[in-house]
Amino acid sequence: MLKLVERILGILSIFSLAGVIIVVTIQILSRFLPFSYIWTEELTRYLFLFAISFGTPLALMRNEFINVDLLINKLKISVRRFYDIAIYITILILTLVITKEGYNFMLLGHNQRAATLPIQMSVVHASVFLMGLFLSIFCVVKIIQLIQNKELYLDGSEEE
Repeated sequence: MLKLVERILGILSIFSLAGVIIVVTIQILSRFLPFSYIWTEELTRYLFLFAISFGTPLALMRNEFINVDLLINKLKISVRRFYDIAIYITILILTLVITKEGYNFMLLGHNQRAATLPIQMSVVHASVFLMGLFLSIFCVVKIIQLIQNKELYLDGSEEE
């Protein structure tokens, strides 16, 4: 199930980034036409938000965030595991706040409409909620994997 969610998030990230490229290309080409598309800037911004929202949980799950591990690599395995669990618990607390506030933000946009596109802002604001939700889920998975000794460390290395 987790692999399916990761795959769906990956596909949605690709579609979002491809959408950004296509819309920006349309915007550039329209500069040479006698008319312009006013919706391209707004749609680009929204697609970029969703690309970040779908890609961030994947980066967490795959240990692709920047990690300064100069001193951490010198720790014993048991201390390192405790350290990584503490890091993920901290991330979990922050992502739960993001999820809660993202939900409130999504509700706030329910009666608002986008300036140039025929969509409700709650659809756009949902990107924050979805990012927080998937980050929270993946943090719990990472914590469980670390506790069960089935997880690579934050730097990608395995237990020795």
